[in-house]
Amino acid sequence: MSVLIRPVEPADHAAVARLTVAAYEADGQLKGEHGYADVLADVDSRVAHGEVLVAVDVGTKAVLGSVTFVLPGTRYAELSEAGEAEFRMLAVDPAAQGRGVGAALVEACVTRASELGCSAVVICIRDGLATSAQRLYQRRGFVRAPELDWSPLAGVLLRGLRLSLAG
Repeated sequence: MSVLIRPVEPADHAAVARLTVAAYEADGQLKGEHGYADVLADVDSRVAHGEVLVAVDVGTKAVLGSVTFVLPGTRYAELSEAGEAEFRMLAVDPAAQGRGVGAALVEACVTRASELGCSAVVICIRDGLATSAQRLYQRRGFVRAPELDWSPLAGVLLRGLRLSLAG
């Protein structure tokens, strides 16, 4: 399978909304959450306040995954400071997981951050997130950054990770 990473197009929004919610549900990340599925599904707002990238199967043209790339001070930025970038809402359609789609989306974000001259990419992952996601970030060189840990809701711990970029 060959995957193309490109900016989201309006025709992709419904597929991105569906697969993002499905991926978060499959990982158990929406249990006990109230309203976050609506945030995940609101692709229009993500596009207005960041860069949404999609992974598309070159053969079938199906949207397999997406991610939102943001800079500090923007609506969806949670951790990044001046000179850093972050990505959020990385999701791969459950039917396409294990095929390198997530790694391709992460790499696209790292490349974009480098193009913009950022010194690091920061992200947060939910405590207890699938070990496959943890391995993906670890393989790419992300390291724990406990100073970035935070909790958006009682009982939800988000752990910070940082990837330093060569200057």
